[in-house]
Amino acid sequence: MDQFKIENLFTLSHTLAADLFITRRYPWELIPSISDYIISRGMTLSAAQYARPAENVWIAKSARVASSATVESPCIIDENAEIRTGAYIRGSAIVGAGAVVGNSCELKNCILFDGVQVPHFNYVGDSILGYKSHMGAGSITSNVKSDRSDVTLRIGEKRIPTGMRKFGAILGDSVEIGCNCVLNPGTVVGRNTTVYPLTALRGVIPADHIVKSGIDIVPKHPKS
Repeated sequence: MDQFKIENLFTLSHTLAADLFITRRYPWELIPSISDYIISRGMTLSAAQYARPAENVWIAKSARVASSATVESPCIIDENAEIRTGAYIRGSAIVGAGAVVGNSCELKNCILFDGVQVPHFNYVGDSILGYKSHMGAGSITSNVKSDRSDVTLRIGEKRIPTGMRKFGAILGDSVEIGCNCVLNPGTVVGRNTTVYPLTALRGVIPADHIVKSGIDIVPKHPKS
């Protein structure tokens, strides 16, 4: 479990929510706190740097937000982020500096670290995406089980209850998700791991691996 502690998944200097993360051990523990945190953090942001177009919505003046995008409260969009045509931010979302939220993408109750790209037809809900992680076109986080029961983390044969009915995915820094992947509820992917397109992913995937399918997972640099 150590590799899935916050300090082993994320570079906290690349999110304005760093002080939220340091209060927890594992990242999924803070998902229920995102909305309240945004409101409290937003109140500290400089009016010289951030516009406030609606109650509990803060948008950096350097960010680019398409006129056709919808941004609902509470939300923070950080410096130089880009919100493209038809994007829908349903609220409780932090979009990091330099991040891209693309055409027809939807965000809800999530944190995108700096440099994250969800550029084409992505859904990200009840999730955290680490620094410079990328989701290919059409890839989504599935955040609710079909039977509506609480999400559990699956680590081999071990099951860890989260107490949450809605929990999508955690991606560490520099994770690469291929096109049209489905990240099932409670998926956690370690730093610098690559997931091939069309994969239905579930459970906990270690850092520095390649996921060729849901069951074919190999190290990126095998030991000789």
